[in-house]
Amino acid sequence: MKWSIELVKSYMEPHRNEENAVSMAAYMKNHFPFLGIKTPERRMLFRALVKENELPSLNTVQEEVWALFQLKEREYHYVAIELLAKYQKQLTIEDLPFCLKLIETNSWWDSVDAIAPKIVGDIVKVDRVEGEAVMMEWAKSENMWTNRASILHQLKYKQETNEELLFATINRHATSKEFFIQKAIGWVLREYAKTSPEVVRQFVENTKLAPLSKREALKHIK
Repeated sequence: MKWSIELVKSYMEPHRNEENAVSMAAYMKNHFPFLGIKTPERRMLFRALVKENELPSLNTVQEEVWALFQLKEREYHYVAIELLAKYQKQLTIEDLPFCLKLIETNSWWDSVDAIAPKIVGDIVKVDRVEGEAVMMEWAKSENMWTNRASILHQLKYKQETNEELLFATINRHATSKEFFIQKAIGWVLREYAKTSPEVVRQFVENTKLAPLSKREALKHIK
């Protein structure tokens, strides 16, 4: 069948679980209602949906993703992000404004962290000059979640990390009081420490970071 919101709902709605939904919403501080479909089952349903039906065209995928993002239950937002990720190799710098729109809509760590290191990170890696310029603009945003995305987009870059950009995005928010920014800084440094531990150690020693960021950054450095 052709992809539609109703088609997605036909796969998801029969698996509503009110008991799960209450605990899942509580875990996310009750920012969103849930269907109550846990991650393994949701991913299984998404795989079946993709296997058994026609995916939207590249020209219409943003429209379909955005429509899912308008539904209130959080699982539909996850499906939207998974759908966009199916087109990862076809996405370009031109798609970053749409990624930003998703990051700044229904914002919480779970959606931002699914978009930034994977989808955004892959887009930027293909066009480093333009992409990195956009990431610096995101770092200057007044939106905390956009700042978090700019910090985390290189999370999986390993040897391909642009240290200058990494440290620039961190320095811009090094004294932030926001928990989710402090955590992002610690997380990205901890991950990069697996590749360049001495570089991370020196950066942490020479930079005024929140205690949480420092602890996370140095977690696995002996």
